[in-house]
Amino acid sequence: MYMLKNVLRNLSGKPATRLYPLEEREPFPAYRGVITNEVEKCIFCNSCARVCPTDAITVDAKAGHWHYDPFLCVYCSACVEKCPTKCLVQVPTHRKPSVTKFRVLRTGTPRVKKSAAAKSKEENGTETKAEKE
Repeated sequence: MYMLKNVLRNLSGKPATRLYPLEEREPFPAYRGVITNEVEKCIFCNSCARVCPTDAITVDAKAGHWHYDPFLCVYCSACVEKCPTKCLVQVPTHRKPSVTKFRVLRTGTPRVKKSAAAKSKEENGTETKAEKE
C-alpha cells in the first residue's frame, strides 16, 4: 500500500529530469563554462599553464602553440584571472558530450625576443632624439 501511493504519484506527475539532448537548460548566471583563447592577443607567456591546478593547459612559446585538454579542466577560472592580456575567456555554455577524447590546439605567432643589438639600437635612437631637443 505504501509503495502504490508513490508509484501513482510518479506516473501521474511531471518528470523529475529533462530530456537532455532535446531540452537544454540555460546556464546559471555565474556559470564558468568552456574556455576559449583568442590567440591573436596571446603572448604565450605561460602564466595560464603555471597556475592551472590540473595541468590542462600547456604552452609552447617558441612554436606558438597553446594546448588545452577540456577533459582535465576543472573550470576553476584561475587561468582566466591570471592571463595578463585577457585573451582567455570562459563562455557560459556547456561542453557537448563526446565519444572520444580530444585536445584543443590554438596556433598563433610566437613573440620574438629582441636581441641585445636591437635593444641598444633603440636606446641609442631615443637618446639622439632627446639630445636634439
